[in-house]
Amino acid sequence: MTKRPRKPTKPLLVDDDLPLKSGKVRRRDPKQPELPFDPMPERVQPCLAKLVQKPPHGEEWSYELKWDGYRLAVHVEPARVRIITRNGHDWTHRFPGIEATARSFMPGTMILDGEAVVLNEQGIPDFGRLQNSLGTSGRGPGKLPAGNAILFAFDLLYLDGHDLTKMEYAGRRHLLEDVLAGRDGGIRLSEEFDVDPDELLRHACAHELEGIIAKHRDRPYRSGRTGDWLKIKCVQSDTFAIVGYEPSNALPGAIGSLLLAARYRDGWKYVGSVGTGFKHDEARRLKKQLDKLKTSIPAVAVPGKNLVMTGPSLLAEIEYRAWTHTGTLRHPSFKGLRETEDWAEVYQLPAC
Repeated sequence: MTKRPRKPTKPLLVDDDLPLKSGKVRRRDPKQPELPFDPMPERVQPCLAKLVQKPPHGEEWSYELKWDGYRLAVHVEPARVRIITRNGHDWTHRFPGIEATARSFMPGTMILDGEAVVLNEQGIPDFGRLQNSLGTSGRGPGKLPAGNAILFAFDLLYLDGHDLTKMEYAGRRHLLEDVLAGRDGGIRLSEEFDVDPDELLRHACAHELEGIIAKHRDRPYRSGRTGDWLKIKCVQSDTFAIVGYEPSNALPGAIGSLLLAARYRDGWKYVGSVGTGFKHDEARRLKKQLDKLKTSIPAVAVPGKNLVMTGPSLLAEIEYRAWTHTGTLRHPSFKGLRETEDWAEVYQLPAC
């Protein structure tokens, strides 16, 4: 059997002087099926990492650094950009640099999941600088330049009309890398590391980073703390309510230590005090803020004398090494105040 001879191909332009014209546009055949598009969700509840002591091993896991900042979802929509916090608040106006970079993705549509951080001179995330930039420390608008926060994006939940949350993480990650390839500025890719996770954790701790994250490559994006994502920290860091302070004996008009409480059942439980991590100016600002919240009915019983009790209205991010056998924080250090919208982040003690 012989093949029919192919017709000789013609050059794209037979006459270079003639303009290139497209063919006649045909109307779509109504019998041909249309590919459905998924509506962009108003909000996706975030996937949360479960705290474990050691990183998992195996080819089914990927590893990246844990960023010390604010969890955000960046919605790039046809006519606007929205930046949504973990608790569902619209903070678009508070991250102008991230918003400006997100607008450069238009007219594409997407939802990026990531962490907003402010880097210090060594390129290390500094939670205190992020708080100052947002004005959370009580300084008003903050002293750092507007838009200095960077979003390190680590997941892609929606892209150009398609919901990706049911796709396995490895596939979402591949698409995310394509979207952010060669990009810099207010939105950057959170890099994966193909190394031994124990070694990665050691390097992260040596560079004073918060820790690492392990993600299961084969899992879809599921909201909540499912165990699909795991976090391994160099030091523990959690949010506690401030229920009072002890005045400073050495610095007039300043606090000496903050009194902390965690959620316990339907109320509060004292978990110790913190007297390190704040400078003199900050210690004076904190006293002024707390003096406005004084109360004669303490939220929780606290041992000691000459204490000033307040309502649990201010939240503090605290680093600590461990828990003592008496249920207080071991070697705590103050990192900064948290936003009042972060009540869902307050540490919950297990009921016993």
